[in-house]
Amino acid sequence: MFSIIMIGLLIMSSLSGCASTKESDVIKIGASFALTGDVAVYGIAARNGVELALKEQEEIGNVLGKKIQFVVEDNKGSEVDAANAFNKLVDREKIDVFLGSDISGTTLAIAELAAEKNIPMVTPTATAWDVTTKGDNIFRACYIDAFQGGMMGKFAATDLQGKTAAILYDVGSDFSEGNAEAFEENFVENGGTILSKQGYTKDDQDFKSILTNVKNQNPEVLFIPDYYEKVALITRQVHEVGIDAILLGVDGWDGVIEQAKDFPDAVDGAYFVNHYSADDPNPEIQRFVKKYKETYGELPNALAALGYDTGKIILSAIEKAGTLDSNAIIKALKETNGDYITGHIQFDEYRNPIKSVTVLKIEKVDDKLVQKAFTTIEP
Repeated sequence: MFSIIMIGLLIMSSLSGCASTKESDVIKIGASFALTGDVAVYGIAARNGVELALKEQEEIGNVLGKKIQFVVEDNKGSEVDAANAFNKLVDREKIDVFLGSDISGTTLAIAELAAEKNIPMVTPTATAWDVTTKGDNIFRACYIDAFQGGMMGKFAATDLQGKTAAILYDVGSDFSEGNAEAFEENFVENGGTILSKQGYTKDDQDFKSILTNVKNQNPEVLFIPDYYEKVALITRQVHEVGIDAILLGVDGWDGVIEQAKDFPDAVDGAYFVNHYSADDPNPEIQRFVKKYKETYGELPNALAALGYDTGKIILSAIEKAGTLDSNAIIKALKETNGDYITGHIQFDEYRNPIKSVTVLKIEKVDDKLVQKAFTTIEP
């Protein structure tokens, strides 16, 4: 596609001609997302969300009397490309702050570099625990794997009153394994029993053998913490094997209703936790949904909402700091305390947000899958 995008903020008349603007008159916000490759759906949505937040700010007015320049590198979902992209943004573009990446692997590749250079960094969507442990300049807008997996374990045992559960997870994925462990711990703590915990690898395509074992155990709920493409493949086989359990998932399921559109019965009645719901009646959320759809021609998914919040968070911190000094911006980020699209956000001592989670329910309506907010779980 392209290796670097000079965004929007160059497409608006107020920012045209940034190349001739003095450096001191510009806030350079760098970002690196997967804009091509296997996880581009995540990177593009997060990029769009950030971009929209920055565009809205430009419509309101400059920050600290400075114009905003948004410089984005495509890391293709590669850890090597992500590290190279960050170095380019720092060394060549002289960015003031960094936003990204989208998945945990590429974000971890960047985090240590950002810590070494003390660049204020906020990732919208990387959920692995150790991302923010690399340095006290690193923050995230999303909750961590253990938090969402734990919340789904609590939901399964209390809201659904499930007594028995089985877990299917990718043994080579920190995301999947971390969520599986947290679900198990919280489900058991709330009175449930884990009947089996079955592992698979990312290259597996046929799950009939382990699913037959699960069927024989007859669990009330089946937890599958993986990403939507793999989830669509697994749930189709769950349905074919004839497992009669409520299916549960995590934020990686966002997008599964498109993947499973040709076999909607496979995920009908499933629940998964996410960061927000586009059908939330909150006026501010509906304003965001409307603006995003007008701008990008589609409903914003959770990654877009997190990207938008990330843009708002960094702008607020820069404004509060009153300077582009890194330490001042980091201090302001630590003091974040406000309402955003994905909930009220404050950061804990590890710079992870303390926030609620939304549980969505997937339903088949006129042979078409829809997902709607079912409940909110407070931390």
